[in-house]
Amino acid sequence: MKRIIVIGCPGSGKTTLSKALAEKLSLALIHLDKIQWQGNWECIRGEEFNNILREEMKKPQWIIDGNYNRTIPMRLEQCDTVIYLDYPTYVCFFSALKRVIKNYGRVRDDMGGNCRERFDPTFFWFILSFNRKNRRKYHRLLGSAENKNIIILKNRKEADSFLNNL
Repeated sequence: MKRIIVIGCPGSGKTTLSKALAEKLSLALIHLDKIQWQGNWECIRGEEFNNILREEMKKPQWIIDGNYNRTIPMRLEQCDTVIYLDYPTYVCFFSALKRVIKNYGRVRDDMGGNCRERFDPTFFWFILSFNRKNRRKYHRLLGSAENKNIIILKNRKEADSFLNNL
């Protein structure tokens, strides 16, 4: 595992798992939210984002934390391992809510620019609809990926066990 992508519903713990993996495996950690978000919740243009991501993927080893569905095929082509946190919607929703409460008004280290944590109803609606809109597509995409180590974790206990067994 030298080039890993971590995907899953917002609130599933992609960043937490990615940080632990990066530390354990001594790999560079790339947060897609840090690339995407500039200034005060303003995002960069798609092509600029893609160019930065391509440059990051030129590194020999990395972990990329985040979904950004339009870039999954590009990252899937370059990775050797995919970790999909396929958690229940309610777990993700309440984890994201807890994160907002804990970090409200502060900028998290996995975010770019001056993006202070806030409650965004649109984001929470996105979480509630994520699995319904993406789960089948992710399983289909991962099922057709060749020569990739595909790891699907269904809950935090499985994630903890995975980390402990590395």
